[in-house]
Amino acid sequence: MEYLIYLALGAVAGLVSGLFGLGGGALIVPILLVSFVAQGFSPDIATHMAIATSLATIVITSMSSMYTHYQRAAVRWELIKMVIPGILLGSLLGTLIFPTMDSKSLQLIFGLFLMIVGLYMLFSSPIVSGSSQPSAAPLNLGGIAIGALSSLLGIGGGIMVTPFLASFGVTIHRAIGTAAVGGFAIALPASLVYSSADVSAYNLPVDSIGYIFLPAWVGIIITSAPFARFGALIAHRTDERRLKKYFGIVLLFISAGFLWVNLGG
Repeated sequence: MEYLIYLALGAVAGLVSGLFGLGGGALIVPILLVSFVAQGFSPDIATHMAIATSLATIVITSMSSMYTHYQRAAVRWELIKMVIPGILLGSLLGTLIFPTMDSKSLQLIFGLFLMIVGLYMLFSSPIVSGSSQPSAAPLNLGGIAIGALSSLLGIGGGIMVTPFLASFGVTIHRAIGTAAVGGFAIALPASLVYSSADVSAYNLPVDSIGYIFLPAWVGIIITSAPFARFGALIAHRTDERRLKKYFGIVLLFISAGFLWVNLGG
């Protein structure tokens, strides 16, 4: 039964990845967490495994998404060159903090963060230009923060890169396309670190490599890559303002679930 869940999750996460430039981690992490706990994984390590497995799937999903956006000329490569160094550094910093965080703290940070970004996307002022050129300094510093939080929470970075670029006046379609590339840059180094982690102190399933649970990884990527391409094609046929609002609503729903479970549910 869990394998059907992984396949369905991959399809939904891939669709969201293509639509919004996300790696899909905002959906993958909470559903994997529920699945892992139901399978009897220790709650103390289940969140860490869900986050690491999510990032490993994003490596594959983001490649499909960013290629489709690239074909539509929606990737701002000059911005990528400025933000990627910070993202790579931040991603590695996040992996150092990751083992020291307890499960509940990770989930609360995740939920609060999604709420802030969701509200921003719903109520921020309209985007004004498709050719805005932010300076290197804020992109480098922002990249460090984005990379650190993304590797810590198991998300591809699109949740942050998209509104971050949009705040500089980059159109939502180009912000989404550029975010897909940023997601790959975050997920790859973090996945390499998490897969090589020494987890001998935990009683993890035999099908795990480090923190990554391979059956979930395989099941998700089978469907996520083709659906990411489909989602990217839909994104380029959707009104910019409406797409931005949809993005914010999705984040608020996910945020509410995390906060409800950890604060009162």
